[in-house]
Amino acid sequence: MFSSFFSTSAPVDPTAPTFHPVSPPPDQTFGPLEAKDNEWLCANSGFTTETQVFYTIGDDGTFMILQIIHSAVGLWYPTIQFTCKIYNPTTKETIWKSINVNNFVNPPPNLDKRSCKADEFSVTHKAGAPDSEYPESYTIRANLAADLQVSLEISRPKLVHSWKVGPGEKGGYSYFGADLAKPDGYVVHRFWPRYYATGHIIRNGAAESLQGAGMFVHAIQGMRPNLVAAAWNFAHFQSTQLGGVSALQMELTTIQGYGKKGAESGGVVLNIGSVVVGDKLAAVTAETRYPDEEVNDQAPVKSRATQLKPQLDPETGYAAPSELEYEWAGLSLLAESPGTYTAKVHIDVGNHENPKGLVEKVDVLAEIPRVIKLAVNYVAGTKPYIYQWLNPAKLTLTAPGSEPTEVEGTLYNEATFISA
Repeated sequence: MFSSFFSTSAPVDPTAPTFHPVSPPPDQTFGPLEAKDNEWLCANSGFTTETQVFYTIGDDGTFMILQIIHSAVGLWYPTIQFTCKIYNPTTKETIWKSINVNNFVNPPPNLDKRSCKADEFSVTHKAGAPDSEYPESYTIRANLAADLQVSLEISRPKLVHSWKVGPGEKGGYSYFGADLAKPDGYVVHRFWPRYYATGHIIRNGAAESLQGAGMFVHAIQGMRPNLVAAAWNFAHFQSTQLGGVSALQMELTTIQGYGKKGAESGGVVLNIGSVVVGDKLAAVTAETRYPDEEVNDQAPVKSRATQLKPQLDPETGYAAPSELEYEWAGLSLLAESPGTYTAKVHIDVGNHENPKGLVEKVDVLAEIPRVIKLAVNYVAGTKPYIYQWLNPAKLTLTAPGSEPTEVEGTLYNEATFISA
């Protein structure tokens, strides 16, 4: 498995790169997903955390996260969790359920490995004709408690292409460690940047309909999560305007041990993202920034998250941002619009005394499986937190050869602190 599961050997060359970010040329950032890309890996050894997450923003403002987590920790039998968070921004009510499931099966009978099920839930992938309006979909059904059930159908429009960064089998992968032949670990993300959802939330026997748009991500971390990154930023914007707009980003900052010039050259920032316009995937962005190099504002591809006006939060011990800004620039994937798409959104999230749109501060160690908690806490002594916000937002979108347009929508964003 990975050479650093129990220890990390010093590289022969102490200045050899120990982080190898996914970094395709500007005209090859888009890697189309193949069927096997969203198959479950279901590792049963080493330290691998795999997750599939469905983020839905309802037309009525309801926000829902459905997540399946498959965690392999050394020689322990893998733990599989199903989590559900439902947030009403009007009433500020939050419903949270997290269960360890029983009798997990992948694949279920007569289905491929994009589907899975357990006693408490089922996720069924359906492939339609490639030229149909919605060429693939997922049906999710979950019985989370006596008072909470969820049924959701999500469908990907045919021109909202699913993606990873860079084409081919290795597309999307970033590696850790000096020896690429025997890496310490890896991380990979695969996305549906916009889908349409319809279904029901059943609470205490009463059904509430849910319709809206969202995004899906399949992520795998092939090493301890506290070694993958010191921090994360995540942004997910959706709008019904201009025929359907979305913008998303996933950003990690490496720990000091993983960087461009060996140990203690970390703090590398890798950001990947995409922009959807008119229910068409318009651009995929990927950018790596190194702590000892100036940022190139003229770069043909930009993918950046910036935390602004940080203030110490005594509850968590972290300097949390009061404002955040997300920026995209990428070569157009649309033949009818050659050139560069750019987008930017700025959001005010307030501070710990007067938060704006704060859904929750998630104490990660309180919610992950016990075996992972013990491993991460023992190795790192960390106490990670995730700040989650949901707010109305305006995305400034510029299509090739056009003037900027303000797009009104909803932004869900996260700032994760794993180590100081």
